[in-house]
Amino acid sequence: MPEKRVEDEERMLSKSLWRQWKSSKEFGRRVLLALAFVFALTFFLHFREVRMEVLEIGAKAPRYVIAQINFEFPDSEATQILKQEAVRDIGEVVKVDEAEIIRFRNDLETSLIEHQKWRDELSKATFEELYNTLDGVEEELIQSRFTDDRTLKKMQELNLDSGGFYPLEISSSQEAPIVFPDPFWNAMQKKLAASSHFQDQTLKFVIHKFARQRWVLQQDYSLERQLRQIVQEQVPKKLTHVEAGSQIIRLGETVTSRHIAMLQAMKLALAQSRSLWTPVTLFGSALLAFCLVFVSLVYLRIFHKDVTLSLQKLTLLVTIIIVTLILAKGTEYFLLYKGRNLIEFARFPLIVPFAAMLSCVLVGSELALFTSLFLVVVLNFTIAIESDFFLLLNFFAALVTILFARSLHKRKEVFTVCGKVWVGCIPLFIAFNCIENTFWSINMLTDLVSSLVFMGATAVVAIGLMPILESIFCVMTDITLMEYMDPNNELLRRLSLEAPGTYQHCLVVGNLAEAGARSISANGLFCRVSTLYHDIGKLFNPHYFTENQLGGFNIHQLLTPMESTHVIVAHVPEGEALARKHHLPQSFIDIIREHHGTTMVYYFYCKQVEQMNGDATKVNEKVFRYPGPKPRSKESAIIMIADTMEAASRSMDEVTEETLTEMVDKLVAEKADDGQLDECQLTFEELGIVKKAMIKALMVTRHLRIKYPERH
Repeated sequence: MPEKRVEDEERMLSKSLWRQWKSSKEFGRRVLLALAFVFALTFFLHFREVRMEVLEIGAKAPRYVIAQINFEFPDSEATQILKQEAVRDIGEVVKVDEAEIIRFRNDLETSLIEHQKWRDELSKATFEELYNTLDGVEEELIQSRFTDDRTLKKMQELNLDSGGFYPLEISSSQEAPIVFPDPFWNAMQKKLAASSHFQDQTLKFVIHKFARQRWVLQQDYSLERQLRQIVQEQVPKKLTHVEAGSQIIRLGETVTSRHIAMLQAMKLALAQSRSLWTPVTLFGSALLAFCLVFVSLVYLRIFHKDVTLSLQKLTLLVTIIIVTLILAKGTEYFLLYKGRNLIEFARFPLIVPFAAMLSCVLVGSELALFTSLFLVVVLNFTIAIESDFFLLLNFFAALVTILFARSLHKRKEVFTVCGKVWVGCIPLFIAFNCIENTFWSINMLTDLVSSLVFMGATAVVAIGLMPILESIFCVMTDITLMEYMDPNNELLRRLSLEAPGTYQHCLVVGNLAEAGARSISANGLFCRVSTLYHDIGKLFNPHYFTENQLGGFNIHQLLTPMESTHVIVAHVPEGEALARKHHLPQSFIDIIREHHGTTMVYYFYCKQVEQMNGDATKVNEKVFRYPGPKPRSKESAIIMIADTMEAASRSMDEVTEETLTEMVDKLVAEKADDGQLDECQLTFEELGIVKKAMIKALMVTRHLRIKYPERH
């Protein structure tokens, strides 16, 4: 005995040390999660866009806007004036009529063929050489352009190729043909002589022929336009300085692109002045994030203690918030980056309903409300959209989302909920536009369309993320539960075919458990669905259980009480193994393990005592008990009671409310005395309510029909 006591003490000490180590490990994980959340929140709070007045071009300014800092902005009006002045340096560009050049060249060629005097002047030149020189001079004259000295100087300043340009002070409006001055022909001769293709004597002879001709000039509008465009592109943007305190926009003034440019420049200057990487500003953002996280944890600790005790739920909640903040920053980037100003068309982005949808379905409606409030506060500080209407609309939409998302049973219903939220927001859009006196403007239409797009995107992303989060965090939602109710599920189909009595038993127990759970606001749908799978272990030996013995023969008559007990008790571990094989949720597996707790198979225990001549000391009671554990949740305890009630009610001869009440009170008392309800968190008051609800449901299930007379 002393040795056994020592062993027991060592075992208890070992369990205590294990709990302490596990508790310290869980605490460390919670600390890491809190630090990670503080870090992420610090990032969003610190690297936020500078909030600026959002104005629409052409609208009337609703208030004065004053410069908050010294800044310079690209003044498009001043830049345009500079471009216009620079373009004036480009004068007319003229060229010789190409058709006239070709005609003159052909005439000259014909003349040289008919009159061979050129052979005396060019004793060493061949006709082919003369022909090639004619081609060169003709091509050069076609490519030549004439303009004033100012234009040539401007081209040189811009490093433009001016090799084909020649100075000529003449207007293209002059209709009379002109003879080009000798400097032009000398420059052409020098340019062509630099090429080894032409002989000097031949080149001089041909140019002399061209120089005696009068030429008609044409204005080269295309080249002038190109030059002016190049000159305009080279003009740098004019930066206009604005002093802090200067008035940017007056009340009622029409907003122009110049005003928008000034606001964008002021926003950039303010962002640069924030000195984001200085330790003081980083510390300020981190302190603000810490305060928000600390207050939130205190709130959850007081009002939602179960959440703070569950690292899984905390991590899920943090994940939803961070994903929503990322989507909010992405939306902000899309609407405002580099002056896109799409915020004019989507003035009130709906962001919070996304988090409300996910948190309501995955965590619960109360926590969804808390999450929505938290995000409204954070987004008010981090998103560069200055509008009280934005915050009010998002909070209202989140409330409507929570109201309708509580009863989601199918994934496609997410679209219905988002549609209802959009319809619910329409009165707010009407109110906002009436307040701004813009009800009959385009704003009303853009508000409705943009909000519909946001809610549609919310539905698509939420449906895509829900299964992922359910799988990662092992969350059992009503949507998933409804999917497990499908009678075509492999396990349920097998149960209905191979163990029909057990299947009917599961259906009745499910109805009883759901009624009991709903009476105390527990998860009735979970009770109903998980009960369908609680006896799947009976698939291994269905004929060993009374409800499946249809022929009247009881196989246990061939077994000893201990053998029968072993077969009966085995359906729990066998059910657990089958559930894991088919990847059933852990919550279902817990029900399979706990629905009998550590109760005794009393019938075969009594049989064994009888065989021992009534001496109970010769029977090991533990052999006749289920392995457990005991029910650890309200739903598990309710299923245990419903399972026992349904089985016991089948042996009753008379089913009345009084007999059922007496039976249920007796069964529940036995469970309580045996300690089976010690860990399930059910109060005595809740237990009484559950019993009444189950009795009522069982009365409906076992109602009697009138006896019809036989026909003669």
